[in-house]
Amino acid sequence: MSQNGQNSDRALITLRDPASPAAEAYRTLRTNIQFSSLDKPIHTLLVTSTAPDEGKSTTLANLAVTIAQAEQQVLLVDCDLRRPTLHELFQVPNDHGLTSAILESDSALPIQQTQVPGLRILTSGPLPPRPADLLGSRRMEALIERLRGEADMVLFDTPPVVAVTDAAVLATRMDGVLLVLQAGRTRRDRAREARQKLEKVKANIIGVVLNNARLEAGYGY
Repeated sequence: MSQNGQNSDRALITLRDPASPAAEAYRTLRTNIQFSSLDKPIHTLLVTSTAPDEGKSTTLANLAVTIAQAEQQVLLVDCDLRRPTLHELFQVPNDHGLTSAILESDSALPIQQTQVPGLRILTSGPLPPRPADLLGSRRMEALIERLRGEADMVLFDTPPVVAVTDAAVLATRMDGVLLVLQAGRTRRDRAREARQKLEKVKANIIGVVLNNARLEAGYGY
C-alpha cells in the first residue's frame, strides 16, 4: 500500500475501526449537528480551525463518513486552496476540482465518487495565486448555490480562520460553522480570536470540536 493509502487508513477511523470510541464520538458529533438547529436544518456546513495541523480535515472527513453511513447523500468540498488534503484522504485524483468548477461554470461539475456509498467529493483542483479572491467571488457564490442541490449535506473544508481570510469570506454563505481545536496544542488566545473573527462576519457557529482529548479512565462507551 502507498504511504498516502496508509495515512488515509489511519485518518479515516470511522471506516477502519467503526466500533472504536473515536468513531462513536464522530457519530455523536453527527447527531449533535442534526439536533443543533431543528427549526432550520444545517444543509451547508463549513469546518475550520485556528491554526494548521489541528485535525480539521480529518474531523470533516470522518464526520462526512458517518453522515453517509446514516443513509444521507453527502458532498465534501475542499476549499482549502492552500494546503488541500481531502483528495489524499480519499485517494482520488486532484487534476480537476473546485477551481475548475469556478472557472468553467458552464461545464459539468467534476465531482468524484469515494469508496463510501453516498459520499462524493469535489477536490480543490489546481491551486490559484489568490485563493481569498476566488472564494469571495460571485462565481463562487453561484457555485455554492449549485452545490446545495447536489446532496442532503454539503461540507466545506477551509484554511485556518486566524491565518487567512478564506474561511471568514465563506462563512457568511453557510448555514453553520464548526470550529476545530486540538487539546494541548490550540492556544486560548487563538481560539478566542478565531471565534471573534467568525462572529464579526455574523457566522452561525454551531459548535466546537476538541481533538486529541484524553478519555477518562473507565469511560465505557
